[in-house]
Amino acid sequence: MDYVGRIYRPPSEAHSLLLQVTLGCSHNRCVYCDMYRDKQFRPKPWETIEADLREAAAAGRKGFRSDKVFLCDGDALILGQRRLLQILAGIREHLPWVTRVGTYGDTRSVGRKSVEALGELRAAGLGIVYHGMETGSPAVLERIDKGGTRPELITMADKLRAAGLTHSVIVLLGIGGVALSQEHARETAEALTRMDPPFVGALTTTVVPGTPLWEMQTRGEFQLPSKFRMLEELREIVAHSEFSRCRFSSNHASNYVPLRGTLPQDKAAMLSVLDEIIARGDERLLKPEHLRRL
Repeated sequence: MDYVGRIYRPPSEAHSLLLQVTLGCSHNRCVYCDMYRDKQFRPKPWETIEADLREAAAAGRKGFRSDKVFLCDGDALILGQRRLLQILAGIREHLPWVTRVGTYGDTRSVGRKSVEALGELRAAGLGIVYHGMETGSPAVLERIDKGGTRPELITMADKLRAAGLTHSVIVLLGIGGVALSQEHARETAEALTRMDPPFVGALTTTVVPGTPLWEMQTRGEFQLPSKFRMLEELREIVAHSEFSRCRFSSNHASNYVPLRGTLPQDKAAMLSVLDEIIARGDERLLKPEHLRRL
């Protein structure tokens, strides 16, 4: 497979075939992220993608196959409709055992496509869009240079739902810093309620050396909340988000307390766990730092 640079995928795509169809991220300005800073964004040529599909097909015929494909890198959905349909058709042709294709998406890539175009992608095999929302706070969105607005977050969710695509949302505990911690948690819960996605994953902010967020922290412009304050953010989001039915998890490697449940029915149990840990304030109840190394 023609993999260029570091390859990333959501935790739930751990057993998927990773098909790199773009290099890097077309936005690549989020202050906390260093995933694609070593790459200049560009689409990969179709000839390279098709060669990878042929290689995966040969492996599949020998029994090495996955029924899921994840399109890398950061925002493959930003590609034009014709190229995306070509890629999905190539997956159907070469990997007929694949049942679902996933990709990262954001307010820009979804915003550029109509509901009809998104539905066309769903009919061609795209099944799930992973969305790093990070926060529902307008102030925090601007501060982290996310490149989208709160109304656009809600519109994105509505469009994906209308197109029949599964929407998996990622939020970042601590990304508002100490100064905007309460606002971040409250407005993230409000935005999630409006969006009502079927999947939400909470990750914990890690300040990575060399990123703009690291520089902001060095200058004293950003202070990461304490471990227990970030758990209070998690509690606020769980308590005040109202979902029709959502699989909510905080079991990413970055998190201090792994939780998983279906909301709203598991809300009381999840809050009980968080309340006990927060009340005790004992770091021995948290995941050790050496297990959080990413």
